[in-house]
Amino acid sequence: MARRGRIFVLSAPSGAGKSTVGARVRQMLPDLAYSVSLTTRPPRPGERDGVDYHFVSRQEFQHRIAAGEMAEWAEIYGNLYGTSAKVLQETLEEGRDLFLDIDVEGAAQLRRRFPDGVFIFLEPPSLAELERRLRARGTEDEATIQRRLARAASELAQAHLYDHRVVNDQVERAAAEIVEIIRRDRARRASA
Repeated sequence: MARRGRIFVLSAPSGAGKSTVGARVRQMLPDLAYSVSLTTRPPRPGERDGVDYHFVSRQEFQHRIAAGEMAEWAEIYGNLYGTSAKVLQETLEEGRDLFLDIDVEGAAQLRRRFPDGVFIFLEPPSLAELERRLRARGTEDEATIQRRLARAASELAQAHLYDHRVVNDQVERAAAEIVEIIRRDRARRASA
């Protein structure tokens, strides 16, 4: 019987660098499959459909929820985000490990569905640095930044629920630490 793949989930508060660090992890481990999330929010400058997210209408997303097609989903700041159940199952059944970068709420849903997954929480060096990063984006108004900071405090309080915690004080170092977590897990499974 072929080895079933494992999910590796990276979560972080908004502005902690989850997308940047996650992209670097995928560059360092090109054999790691990646699940592109769906969202109803509009693309940010430079984002591409099917690469950064699958950008869909709210109606399409809600149809997928109703049809049971989502492995996890959440509404964040008025937009829906989620992961296709079909993509997860097919990838894992092929024996491929799958990397996801998703929010804390989605990670909690996936932990219930995939208790053998590896869950990694990416932390900012400090709340002050997180605020600096959010402001540097230049994509949100003051009210949105304040909502994101309040949500970040709540998400940081859940970091202890994860298997691993990594501080993103420097992208290369944080990505290397996550790659090492994945490699150690793979080595343990290979020797079992």
